Amino acid sequence: MLLHDLWERKVFSFTLIDSRPHPHLDPGLATHVNHGAHDQLTSNFLEKAKWIPTVSPYFDKEHYCYADHQITIQESLDHFGAIVWPGALALSQYLESNQQEINLKDKKVLEIGAGTGLVSIVASILGAYVTATDLPEVLENLKLNISRNTQNMNTHQPEVRKLVWGEDLNEDFPKSTHHYDFILASDVVYHHTSLDPLLTTMAYLCQPGTVLLWANKFRFSTDFEFLEKLRNILIVTLLAEFPESNIKLFKATVKEN
Repeated sequence: MLLHDLWERKVFSFTLIDSRPHPHLDPGLATHVNHGAHDQLTSNFLEKAKWIPTVSPYFDKEHYCYADHQITIQESLDHFGAIVWPGALALSQYLESNQQEINLKDKKVLEIGAGTGLVSIVASILGAYVTATDLPEVLENLKLNISRNTQNMNTHQPEVRKLVWGEDLNEDFPKSTHHYDFILASDVVYHHTSLDPLLTTMAYLCQPGTVLLWANKFRFSTDFEFLEKLRNILIVTLLAEFPESNIKLFKATVKEN
């Protein structure tokens, strides 16, 4: 992953793909970042990356505001999954701005590759029963962020669970007892070796009545190849585009037999 990708500006507006009229959102809504602090973060990180190894995996927190709530996110340099990527901001903004179309109140929601937990936190603020999942090495920071941002709110307390794509799905998430209204995923598709297990996981979790919302920055040819594979197994619709950042947001549902 390029360093530029890691620290790119998280500023974008999006165009809604829908037959109904929607207002074009203010690009400032998507920022939710203190850029002065962000520039200092970048400078500090570059100095550390150039001169010394990482002693502590954590660096300064970033602050966001969604659905009238201040959210503080602790990021980590130890794993790509512990960084807020642009797709998470895009999906969080979309959920906040389209609550009539995507009503999460009292819905069962599972996030794949939750990372820092930002999207799961936003979904929880919007009233969902949230299960945030990721790899074991990411869960400590994920739990910290979710606990910090939801413990004093009058919402359903999110659950944090391990989910390794493609592994132990029947044992850990049996379909008979684990039906989700929404599956959320952001920037889970990039140049890595787990794309087929990810596809298997998405297909497994999407049962009749489930809606998959997937936001992703399209960087590589493999990203488009994954999209085509997803279209082969699910009904996929483009909901929104974020042209400045090459981010696309898709909705997917199970094909009828």
